[in-house]
Amino acid sequence: MFRTLQEMVEAARAYGPVRIAVAAGQSPECVAALKQARELGLAEGIFVGDARQIWALADEIGFDLPAHQVLNEPDLQAAARRAVALVRDGNADLLMKGKIGTAELVRVVLDRDQGLRTGRLLSQVIVFQVPGFNRLMLMTDAAINIAPTLAQKAEMCRNAIEVAHALGIERPNVVLLAALEQVNPDMPATVDAAALVVMNRRGQIPGAYLEGPLALDAPLSRFAAECKGIDSPVVENTDIFVAPDIEAANILYRAIVYFARAESGGVVVGAKVPLILLSRAETPQTKIHSIALAIHVAHYQRQRSTK
Repeated sequence: MFRTLQEMVEAARAYGPVRIAVAAGQSPECVAALKQARELGLAEGIFVGDARQIWALADEIGFDLPAHQVLNEPDLQAAARRAVALVRDGNADLLMKGKIGTAELVRVVLDRDQGLRTGRLLSQVIVFQVPGFNRLMLMTDAAINIAPTLAQKAEMCRNAIEVAHALGIERPNVVLLAALEQVNPDMPATVDAAALVVMNRRGQIPGAYLEGPLALDAPLSRFAAECKGIDSPVVENTDIFVAPDIEAANILYRAIVYFARAESGGVVVGAKVPLILLSRAETPQTKIHSIALAIHVAHYQRQRSTK
């Protein structure tokens, strides 16, 4: 189990360098991140997009890109399809979003004939490191599922548990977040959380311990938990936070990063390979963390598929 993102990155180097297809690769952040990924021995980029812009960005930072790693395709949709095809045909190991919207790229990924579908739900999993905490923690889903149903939340839990296992957390503690701890029929998030706990206890969501509904203070503070009469192994020992919808997850993620000064990385799981679909505003360092996370998840999935 990794205690820091740096430990996660260092361990990922043992599995690299992997090949990453970048859809609409004319993104300064992606070019900078993959220059750093090459220097770390993590990855080599295959940039699909406006070749003139890609080479100009690479020249600005002294990044030598061979011709075979830049595929000229100025049209965004065509670039997305070509990048996905590289992964589907085994010519790239991972997929990264460049200067293209998440929804546009996901549509190509989910294409029934030419995409990377598996039949599983796609969901985003973020790993973060907060100052003052001695471990990595995960959360879901701040990017893909807007208002997930109970069935979708169960899939989101399974996806996040898989990512936790890939990071060496053998039996993660999962908290199902809501505004309060009692089940209230007028608050669907509490009803869903209670149902997910029952599913976990009956083996429908294995490999973890689920608890909920819980407000955010109880899993983070033993004092708050004791005041509320909550006795649970998740108190001050939560590995995964599951938000009730995309708005809550996105706000929580931004608060963690900007208020708590956390570092993070994220992937989307559920496709044939982990997808690196972070916001264009994320820093190159966040993308490095995301690349390392994707490498660990892909390695874990390959190991499971051969058993």
